[in-house]
Amino acid sequence: MAEKIIGIDLGTSNSAASVIQGGKPVLIPAAEGTTVAGKAFPSIVAFSKEGDLLVGEPARRQAVTNPDNTIREAKRKMGTDFLYKIQGKDYKPQQISAFILQKIKRDAEAFTGDTINKAVITVPAYFDDNQRQATKDAGIIAGLEVVRIINEPTAASLAFGIDKSKEDMKILVFDFGGGTLDVTIMEMGGGVFEVMSTSGDTQLGGSDMDKAIIDFVVDEFRKKEGIDLTSDSTAMTRIKEGGEKAKIELSTVMETDINLPFIAQDSSGSKNLEVKLTRAKLEDLVNPIVERCRSSIEKAIEDAKISKTDITKIVLVGGPTRMPIVRKFVSSALDKEAESGVDPMEAVAFGAAVQAGIIAGDVTSDIVLLDVTPLTLGIETLGGVREPIIERNTTIPTSKDKTFTTAQDSQTAVTINVVQGERPMVSDNVSLGSFNLNEIPPAPRGVPQINVKFDIDANGILNVTAKDLGTGKDAKITVESSTKMSDADVEKMKEDAEKFAEDDKKKKESVDIKNEAESYIYSTEKLINQDLKDKISQEKGIKVTDAVKELKESLTQDTEQIKIKLEALKSLVNEITTELYKNATPPPGDEQQSSQQQENTEGNSTDEQKTDSDAEQKTDSDAEQKTDSDAEQKSENS
Repeated sequence: MAEKIIGIDLGTSNSAASVIQGGKPVLIPAAEGTTVAGKAFPSIVAFSKEGDLLVGEPARRQAVTNPDNTIREAKRKMGTDFLYKIQGKDYKPQQISAFILQKIKRDAEAFTGDTINKAVITVPAYFDDNQRQATKDAGIIAGLEVVRIINEPTAASLAFGIDKSKEDMKILVFDFGGGTLDVTIMEMGGGVFEVMSTSGDTQLGGSDMDKAIIDFVVDEFRKKEGIDLTSDSTAMTRIKEGGEKAKIELSTVMETDINLPFIAQDSSGSKNLEVKLTRAKLEDLVNPIVERCRSSIEKAIEDAKISKTDITKIVLVGGPTRMPIVRKFVSSALDKEAESGVDPMEAVAFGAAVQAGIIAGDVTSDIVLLDVTPLTLGIETLGGVREPIIERNTTIPTSKDKTFTTAQDSQTAVTINVVQGERPMVSDNVSLGSFNLNEIPPAPRGVPQINVKFDIDANGILNVTAKDLGTGKDAKITVESSTKMSDADVEKMKEDAEKFAEDDKKKKESVDIKNEAESYIYSTEKLINQDLKDKISQEKGIKVTDAVKELKESLTQDTEQIKIKLEALKSLVNEITTELYKNATPPPGDEQQSSQQQENTEGNSTDEQKTDSDAEQKTDSDAEQKTDSDAEQKSENS
């Protein structure tokens, strides 16, 4: 049987995973059950005051009382050198994402009953090389081999089953998530699923809407009570939760209340926060954020060199697309209604599972996925000017090269700075890293010929090869950004993640043994004080009572001590019950009946014996008589 590969939607606000079962994608439910995000779970990581790791719903529930040790929206920091400082330790965004992926791995193994080692992980189409590499690192830290990184819009199209359609079409995927926006236009035809263009904003999403609601609520409270809540982290966490809940509710109702009792206190006593929020007010607050999406739609259409009338289908993805204002905005911007039939919150995870199923051989598909690179890739040349090598929206995987030369006489090394972005000057773009090509023979400037080749693989990750055409010497380099983690760092973080997993296992074992001990104490006390009260000696009763007392005292100690005391009590109870059954005598009535049965059995046996004996005797007698008679008859005839 082929090894299972799961599809993972590693989201800003919520994360989900899916697996192919019976030829169809099935969402893997979170261990905690259904949450506000459905079967998905919040992308929240926290460390309790005791230093325990919490992921998902447990982390969200304690966020109000422990805001300083709770991390949200780590995806927005992926690919940067940002550090989360928690309880005296530094955590990179890759580590935080790895804790989320680790939970998904555990939930998937519990759901499928198989060991999960491989995954397809989705990323926003607009993620640059640094962000994609960071996502891959997070997977490795979590103990997962990332077999493919797939763009979220591509995954969503697979989920809607568009690959099963035989007709040629152009699809616009509007992926508006918790922290990112992707607008992608794809062309489907002849079994090829080709991305024509992609545009978006990695810093625009539903969390920006939440911030607009928070600012409104805080402002209303300030006007009413004269108290500024922005410096109170606990109050702000409560308002964020209340605002997000109200935003979700207003997709189906026209008005809702945000009620947060005891939010603040002054000389006159406790203050309650009560704010009425209508759908009209919400739409007024979030309208500037929704309007910011317009430029991405226009840019995607322009880059695809088509008009909006050419678009056959619109696919909406992400939680915010459930909001009436967002659906209405997309429909009016494109003069066409969006597709339905798949939950926008689940579409990306489903699509990732379809891609995983294709790789694992669980799904038969003739489809060929052709993605594109979202941003132009180039290198820095003299004067800080960017020289493009691979233009944006180039189909990947791809390979392109250009030849450069030296800027000074007798130059023996060149430093090549690889950049990603659309601006003409290097300083306005993102540097993916730099490398040196050494041992170039000294020559006048402009003479050496250095060929630089860019390769982008199917995951959108960049490799660069530089070759000195004069000497034939080449150097193969994988471009490593400033945020790319070394193998040693990844291994160390993997060990840390495994340590947390081991701690979780020990914690569970400790809880299980305590529960078993408490249950055994209860049943033993009932046995001694009620069921066997008059059937065991006082000495044995005292021994058991002492053993129960010792086990109760050990409950505050470590697991090993509880195990020892529990085994001692079990041994004692087993000894008593074994002796009890050994000495047990049947009731008088039963004994008499048993005796009669035995006698009857013996009597029957004697009768049978007698009957057999008589039969044998009779047979012998008849035989003898017959023989004698025959003999006599024979004699007379003679």
